Amino acid sequence: MATTKTVAVAGKGGTGKSTLAALLIRELVGMGQAPILAVDADPNANLGELLGTRAAVTVGGLREAAFMGVREIPTGWDKQSWIEYKMHEAIEEAAGYDLLVMGRPEGPGCYCYANNLLREYIKTLASEYAWVVMDNEGGLEHLSRHTTRDVDVMFIVTDPSVRGMRTVERISELVDEMGLVVAERYVVVSRVPQGVAVDGLMEHTTVPLGGVVPQDDALFSNDLSGKDVFALPEDAISLGAVRGLIERYLEI
Repeated sequence: MATTKTVAVAGKGGTGKSTLAALLIRELVGMGQAPILAVDADPNANLGELLGTRAAVTVGGLREAAFMGVREIPTGWDKQSWIEYKMHEAIEEAAGYDLLVMGRPEGPGCYCYANNLLREYIKTLASEYAWVVMDNEGGLEHLSRHTTRDVDVMFIVTDPSVRGMRTVERISELVDEMGLVVAERYVVVSRVPQGVAVDGLMEHTTVPLGGVVPQDDALFSNDLSGKDVFALPEDAISLGAVRGLIERYLEI
């Protein structure tokens, strides 16, 4: 298999970040780019709901079990083998992609050993996929812990506002402060009303503009009825915008 490509989607909550990640996965599946590993690394996990797939187990839950539930490990198993075995339960398989939900951040106590095992497992797991699409929270916790490989492209999502652009800049600065290896990063302005230009907002960030996802009535109606992104019509304007991002930046 060719080298795995990793796409990270970041941004503050409520900007359409998880929706963009889900739309990217839908389009990559439609373009025959399977297998894809969809990683929900936002503690407020809803990527699976947007994709129409529910993960019964989270990585965070497994970490807790490894740390607190040592007596649950069967006789003859060491902790590393047991965690790797249990990790298979956290992978929810779907058509063209698998979903892995990271779950909540660490609670009290030292999880170093469990985290190291999980980190190495996830890196090995990721190498089995053509693409990893990772939905991150604004603090980039899981990227900062290097729970996945280096990032090929990061899309930082914002609403069309000055405050949003300033948040983009802070997230970009955080990437540099953490020493993360991100080959390319771009702003994606989401839910832009028809006829509204965003060029003037770009003076508030050094991150180049990658593209705009317009306000989409079809996407709004889809969300309102609780449908997943695979139910969107092919001519939805949000899908067209995401196809443009893929064609420009993901080298398919």
